[in-house]
Amino acid sequence: MQKRNSRKHFRARLDEMVVTLREEILSGKFPVESYLPSESDLELRFQLSNNSIRKGLETLVEEGLIEKIARVGNKVVSPSRRNGTVIKFGYVQATGELAGVDGLLQAFHEKYPHIQVQPIELASMNYSRTLLEYMDAEMLDVAMINNNSFQDFAEAGQTGLLEPLEADSELYPFATAPFEQAGSTLVQPFILSPVVLCYNKEHFREARVPEPDSSWTWQDLFRFGKQLAVKGKRFGFYFYLPSRNRWPIFMLQSGGKFEPDPNGEYLLAASKAVDGLGICRELMEMTDVFPVLLSESDADAEALFLEGKVSVIMTTYYFLNQLKDAGISFDISPLPGLENNKTLLIVNGLAVNSRSRNKEAAKLLVEFMTSYEMQLKIRRQTLNITAHRAAMEWHGEETTYRPSRFFMYREIIPTFRLVTEMGLSNNQLKEMQREAMQFLSGLQDKEMLCRRLEQLLPAVDKTNGAESSSKA
Repeated sequence: MQKRNSRKHFRARLDEMVVTLREEILSGKFPVESYLPSESDLELRFQLSNNSIRKGLETLVEEGLIEKIARVGNKVVSPSRRNGTVIKFGYVQATGELAGVDGLLQAFHEKYPHIQVQPIELASMNYSRTLLEYMDAEMLDVAMINNNSFQDFAEAGQTGLLEPLEADSELYPFATAPFEQAGSTLVQPFILSPVVLCYNKEHFREARVPEPDSSWTWQDLFRFGKQLAVKGKRFGFYFYLPSRNRWPIFMLQSGGKFEPDPNGEYLLAASKAVDGLGICRELMEMTDVFPVLLSESDADAEALFLEGKVSVIMTTYYFLNQLKDAGISFDISPLPGLENNKTLLIVNGLAVNSRSRNKEAAKLLVEFMTSYEMQLKIRRQTLNITAHRAAMEWHGEETTYRPSRFFMYREIIPTFRLVTEMGLSNNQLKEMQREAMQFLSGLQDKEMLCRRLEQLLPAVDKTNGAESSSKA
């Protein structure tokens, strides 16, 4: 685990270097024809080895921002030196990899050789803020954005940065709906996933435990989780608790909502939504089933599953792509239910910057990547759910292994929900997370949690209102 974390921190520093230098070039801090600092100076600044510095600089060369002059240095070049139209496409590396974005961009260039797409990998941390800043500074023409980030744009009053797109009736309506505002489609859905269970079939056979199905409750999972757990070897169930797409599910399934009274106050003592967190707390206390680990991300929970150290995880279809060649006998199931069986939906879409100087070329890229042909390519080569309905309904010889219940998502579409259904803004959810984590870890009781949230939620409401007014 330590070695993987070291690689992760190295990658974060390398990403920081590339992003920082890219911003400094595009902002004019390093003007055209000027030279970047020496490699040795960059080593000191970013705390990276010489090989890593050169790798980062190669990325900027590939993006057409600099050129290496032998025995002289790295010179900033003029965009006019590039041939044809250049559009900058921003996305998170991990998401791009699981969707096979490199192959899609290559196919786009073959069809439209006069348009050059410059991929710009953005760090996943604080992605919404980074994306907003890049689009506001006209540093991106096209960007990948999910429904949570779109909600961040909406709450910041910044959806004006997103160019209205023509609605595509071939795409799943429920995937388009999260990106609609005032009758306009501001983001075209690309790939999507509900939150589901993924489980190791071999572990279930060994423990003689029935595989999960749509009738399971959380109590069923807790009970069978004890049978799946093997002391000193593996845990029964795990997920990355702080994820915005994980812990709120227990509140969503409670059937309750966070609704202020006419005075804007919240009375939560009898709140079913808060009661839902009690089920999650019960799980946290079952240390023989659920490992109390300080994971840094969903990736750590998924790594435990890949290593056979946990039998069941709460995850998404996106993760299934990492299991294709892992040699694990796995399958998926709907989430267990509480008062209902609702689950959260995560949609990754494509947006065009309304300030782009190459708006038509940018729209062409979005249309291409959401076309039947490219969506079918994703459908056949990955384990993602594409936004294109006909592509997902294609029947033919499969080129990759799929778990037997892969198409289960079709049956549970009525359970798909957005986190905003609970009546909370993204900002409120972020602010209440600290209090919720303290409750789940046993550091405060329900009475104290309710009291703290009753003070917190109205304050966030007022802050949101002030921010919206200042941007109006």
